Amino acid sequence: MNTRDQIFSGTKEVDEKLSINQLNLEDYLKKIFGNETSIHEIKQFKGGQSNPTYMIITNQGDYVLRRQPPGKLLKSAHAVDREYRVITALGQTDVPVPRTYDYCSDENVVGTKFFLMDHVKGNIYWELLLPNLDKPSRRQVYLSMNDTISKLHNVNFEKINLSDYGKHENYMQRQIHRWTKQYKDSETQEIPEMNELINWLPQNIPLEQETSIVHGDFRLDNMIFDPETHQVKAILDWELSTLGNPIADFTYHMMSWRLPAAAKGLGMLGSDLKSLNIPSEDEYSALYYKKTGRNKIENWDFYMAYNIFRLAGIAQGIVGRVRDGTASSSEAKDFEAFVPILGKIGWNLVSGIK
Repeated sequence: MNTRDQIFSGTKEVDEKLSINQLNLEDYLKKIFGNETSIHEIKQFKGGQSNPTYMIITNQGDYVLRRQPPGKLLKSAHAVDREYRVITALGQTDVPVPRTYDYCSDENVVGTKFFLMDHVKGNIYWELLLPNLDKPSRRQVYLSMNDTISKLHNVNFEKINLSDYGKHENYMQRQIHRWTKQYKDSETQEIPEMNELINWLPQNIPLEQETSIVHGDFRLDNMIFDPETHQVKAILDWELSTLGNPIADFTYHMMSWRLPAAAKGLGMLGSDLKSLNIPSEDEYSALYYKKTGRNKIENWDFYMAYNIFRLAGIAQGIVGRVRDGTASSSEAKDFEAFVPILGKIGWNLVSGIK
């Protein structure tokens, strides 16, 4: 069986249906980096289900191009313009992000809208238990992730001109509505537990008290790590970012501690974290509370169930894109069996809450 690392790491030849016109792109790059710029090679990153991402190897350096997929798109999805905006703004802060160069809305260049950023060299880890690292390095990876999400949630979004990056109220209501709609628009099978969550979640939303920049998909494999220090060098994949509830964002990240290890590589439940030198859920949460000045999270099960439901909505969206012929990874088909598992886990968390 291939590991997630083998499946998703590195680059591959560009899929034929996702090919881009090299001459058009080279002309575009000359306007940014100078007339001497020439492309040596274009490769496609294996990872990244949603927005196809490419390594552009030139005589000036290596760059990353992230574009919308071709074909029919779900409304509000694949917002590469928003990714470009938030990454560029966060470049002014201590949050680690790649340097951005340009956003291009001219679809004549590569066929869809895209943006260009630096290629950040380092390691992306696809296995939560980090089997190829020693114990001190494993712990450092997790401590750096914790520090990074804390820095993100502490950013004053007004100071970096992101006050209008999202609405400041009713975040949970809007998110539940959004992911319910995406799930239903992409639905390929009847899952009773998902329908139960669709009914239960809007009626049990806790009172919200704060707003911050939220990443929306903060997890291990959306970060690049320094191979020596094991510090986060860059957070990737900002497509789902907005202004929202930082507790919802943090508990999404914490799903790894609650999902079973068999859940498509997204969980660690049942693993001996102590012997691996990976922080427990309690220790990891306490570090976040201390760094962000927050109290212990109330309504933890609500937020966890919401995030599992949301993950199911994301996965179902991938299934829908396979159906519609716009999925950007051959592995996307595997998600269809994953959605019912998530529905059961989410509903089991809250079905006893009155």
